[in-house]
Amino acid sequence: MKFLSLNFLVLAGFNGIVWQGVIERITEDPLEVYFLDVGQGDSELIVFPDGVKVLIDGGPGKEILFELGEVLSPTDRYIDLVMITHAQLDHYGGIKDVIERYQIGAFIFNGEEGEGQAWNEFMETLEQEKIPIIILGEGDKINYKDKQVNILSPSEKLLANKDLNDGSLVTELTGEEVKILFTGDIGFEAEEALLEKYDMNIDVLKVAHHGSRYASGVSFLEEATPLISIIEVGDNRFGHPTEATLQRLSRVGSSIYRTDENGRVELNIEDGKVGVKTESD
Repeated sequence: MKFLSLNFLVLAGFNGIVWQGVIERITEDPLEVYFLDVGQGDSELIVFPDGVKVLIDGGPGKEILFELGEVLSPTDRYIDLVMITHAQLDHYGGIKDVIERYQIGAFIFNGEEGEGQAWNEFMETLEQEKIPIIILGEGDKINYKDKQVNILSPSEKLLANKDLNDGSLVTELTGEEVKILFTGDIGFEAEEALLEKYDMNIDVLKVAHHGSRYASGVSFLEEATPLISIIEVGDNRFGHPTEATLQRLSRVGSSIYRTDENGRVELNIEDGKVGVKTESD
């Protein structure tokens, strides 16, 4: 299977293919970001003001289809970009079902392949559907109008460590004067690498690794100081989210939302303001 490894300049030229289904129109709609309730797994959907959609991760199974059905029109069957942070089943398992239900413009991952039959079948599905596959990593960008999805990690060093979690694609969505950080399952090592290279002051944090004790370290949170933190988590045997992580988030003054308690979390972002809506409201 052939993969495309593209930097920002090439990817910008690729937009004509990736976003071929987009019809330009004037709109007053806000930037929308959904943290989907897919159980013990991750899945986030970014919907740009004119309807361009980026799906990050797909949870472990078919729950993603219900969630997408709740937030998208029944006639809307096109997702421009599908990205997985790393090749673990609780992040890519549901994507196969998404591909069967929706037309996908392109698939993005970090180039680090998973193991076992489930991963092989997943990649075969991408090939059968002739979905372009793009490898992105540290320094790459997805640019759309005045919004950017910046790929902050993984570096070649982190990928070489062969730790799937720390090799997660870490993306920063910027636009409407708001920064949102999507962290996959990174741990302390990847967090420290981010601190060494970037200004990590953000507004919204997708908490890493479902609130694991081995992520969201003190130094990282003190630098990031997220106003809003979302933990995507379901019933699990790992104790996620841990009390230690919840306490660290509280100490930096972050408002915490959890999909196991609040259900799907929706952010509406416009003119530097973030509105939060949950199923439990």
